[in-house]
Amino acid sequence: MLRALAVDDERPSLEELLYLLRADPRIGSAEGAGDATEALRRINRALESGPGGPEAIDVVFLDIQMPGLDGLDLARLLGGFARPPLVVFVTAHEDFAVRAFDLKAVDYVLKPVRKERLAEAVRRAAERRGTSPSIPVHEPDPDHIPVELGGVTRFVAVDDITHVEAQGDYARLHTDRGSHLVRIPLSTLEERWRSRGFVRIHRRHLVALRHIGELRLDAGTVSVLVGSEELQVSRRHARELRDLLMRRP
Repeated sequence: MLRALAVDDERPSLEELLYLLRADPRIGSAEGAGDATEALRRINRALESGPGGPEAIDVVFLDIQMPGLDGLDLARLLGGFARPPLVVFVTAHEDFAVRAFDLKAVDYVLKPVRKERLAEAVRRAAERRGTSPSIPVHEPDPDHIPVELGGVTRFVAVDDITHVEAQGDYARLHTDRGSHLVRIPLSTLEERWRSRGFVRIHRRHLVALRHIGELRLDAGTVSVLVGSEELQVSRRHARELRDLLMRRP
């Protein structure tokens, strides 16, 4: 059973988060803190008591934008401890995701918090701590990928994705109507979507062959035009890409 600490300076948000955490059967206890300074004092007590002690904390559910010491600052401090608790960020802002995962966060949950999405974060934390019970795993829909937008999960058709850009532990999916950040490494999407016509053209980019409008050669450099965006092709991927485009029906 996980022992959790929720940190949020907005009381209604904190109470809602605690309510949802306490309803999860994998959470043995859940306490709240109104700011990062209070949370740090509580975590220090937990570390002093040891991993099996009565004050122990396994995972911190942490807001980012708070007065004084913010969530990123606190996570950075925790990263310097010998045995820090896991961190799950819970925030209304998508913009900090890449920085959050640079700090080894387990997950990044957007507000307003949905029960199902928080349960997924708890599952990841439980797996990291080695306390996750056996739960049936449902195969993902191969034709769509779930993305979060303003606390709502939407399903983007894979066929609508023109290219994918690596952003740390995240990948940004680009479509004609905008982009979406998902917590899936580019290498995973490359393997998953190879049979659907996606090809790696650069260490940072994966492109759908059907959305390539032009292949450009200029002074020894190779690039492709995807919609209105020109993307560089690395030397190691240039020959394979040319061969694939020549065989494209």
